[in-house]
Amino acid sequence: MIARAVRLRNRLGAVALALLAMPALAQDTLPVAVVPQPASVERLDGAFVLDATTTVAVTTDDPEVRRIAETWAARVRLASALALPLAEVDVEPENQVVFHLDPEAAIEDEGYALTVTREGVLVKAASEAGLFYGAQTLRQLLPPAVERGGALPAETEVAWAIPAVRIEDAPRFGWRGLHLDVGRHFQPVAFVKRYLDLMALHKLNRFHWHLTEDQGWRIEIERYPRLTEVGAWRDGTLVGSYRNEPHAYDGVRYGGYYTQDEIREVVAYAAERHITVVPEIEMPGHASAAIAAYPELGCSGEPVEVVQGWGVFEDIFCPTEATFTFLENVLTEVLDLFPGEHVHIGGDEAPKGAWERSAAAQEVIRREGLADEHELQSYVVRRIERFLSERGRRLVGWDEIVEGGLSPTATLMYWRSWDEAPLRQAAAQGNDIVMTPNHTLYFDHYQADPASEPLAIGGLTTLQDVYAYEPVPAFFSEGQAASILGAQGNVWTEYLPEPHDVEYMVWPRALALAEAVWSEPARRDWVDFQDRLPTALDRLRILGVNYRPPDLP
Repeated sequence: MIARAVRLRNRLGAVALALLAMPALAQDTLPVAVVPQPASVERLDGAFVLDATTTVAVTTDDPEVRRIAETWAARVRLASALALPLAEVDVEPENQVVFHLDPEAAIEDEGYALTVTREGVLVKAASEAGLFYGAQTLRQLLPPAVERGGALPAETEVAWAIPAVRIEDAPRFGWRGLHLDVGRHFQPVAFVKRYLDLMALHKLNRFHWHLTEDQGWRIEIERYPRLTEVGAWRDGTLVGSYRNEPHAYDGVRYGGYYTQDEIREVVAYAAERHITVVPEIEMPGHASAAIAAYPELGCSGEPVEVVQGWGVFEDIFCPTEATFTFLENVLTEVLDLFPGEHVHIGGDEAPKGAWERSAAAQEVIRREGLADEHELQSYVVRRIERFLSERGRRLVGWDEIVEGGLSPTATLMYWRSWDEAPLRQAAAQGNDIVMTPNHTLYFDHYQADPASEPLAIGGLTTLQDVYAYEPVPAFFSEGQAASILGAQGNVWTEYLPEPHDVEYMVWPRALALAEAVWSEPARRDWVDFQDRLPTALDRLRILGVNYRPPDLP
């Protein structure tokens, strides 16, 4: 394992040195190592070389277009020391990088057209999002040294060249997601922003923020201060694997939460990168931290503790009117913080024992004419969905929300790869679906032999497994395939306490995911991906990302 890592690092270093030392006359052979793979790539002769006279231009007064152009230019300026001033578009652009927004262009909403010749560069799109993604491709066409946070040493020569190419591109799916669980282990705002930066570079556009759990409530709710005063902190954390008996705990108080100002800061930061944040507020299960703060939310009314270990726990919200008032009040503040269309309410792993023993829960079953506790879960989901729908939002839930019947307007997030029944039910009734099967898209799984890897929750998902993933199930009809919004990778943090631990599990598997959700199947090729991978990893290395070196031939 160590020897493979060293070989890969040497290979990446060689790529970087080659790009740094490449003379201008050799630019015809510059690689087009873009991830995800564009829909269409045509190589042209030569390359465009940025120099002291190169300018950057926009063709509209749209402030977002100007921001996209300026952000691209600022990164290049920092690494190259080139001036790259913003200027007017030449009548016949020469030695310019032009960003052109044309709403009338026959280009898909998130698509773009990029043309690079010896004379200049044109990035064209019909939408701001498309122009942003064109800028990310243009960034990836530059030498990886552009990712440096400062100028290169004066004695280092870099040919700031972009290979001549014509690219037409658009995503296959609209939902290209990456999830982050901050309930088990809290992650600081600075890291969340870095996570978003890396998502944006690879055209991922949905950040699923898992904000509440048994082990910690991570979002400030002004109406209920005990959620963060009590629910955001636990008195210790499980040591080692949860499979080891007896369990041991470190006894160290642990926690953290995001203030509403920090939430707004992250949401705005994501929006600038054309990423929609999808908040998750778990209900009715995974609610121990909330019940620890407000015991009356549980069916027993008895005090509970914020959980220190991992697993599924009995304490779930009791379906009383007081609980619904609490949940609606919480969601009212959540909706004010997150402007996106979708709100995730969890719905997974909700044991029914507490409801079976609860007179209050049984009364709801009797009053509403429900068959059992599974239909009671559906009742809870439908009430929350109605609340969200009345406010112009759409409910998303894990596939257990099919229990007791699935609302036709809910979006199903399919994760239980061993049980296709929820997927088939959702497809049959036309629900929107986001694919997140645990066997392939859970990035807390091992990446190789567990004996050579850091402790993880289990499973085995290799880079090639992720790359080969097809989001549309083989048994779906053409009509049902249209219900697949896309897919996302899920990152659960039981065994990922620090940002560098998260990065090790996410990258480079998220590169493979990005291609699986952006590129059409005919454009995906594992051998070609491996050829492009060293350049992509060199970018991550220069950015300081703690990725896992993949096992390449």
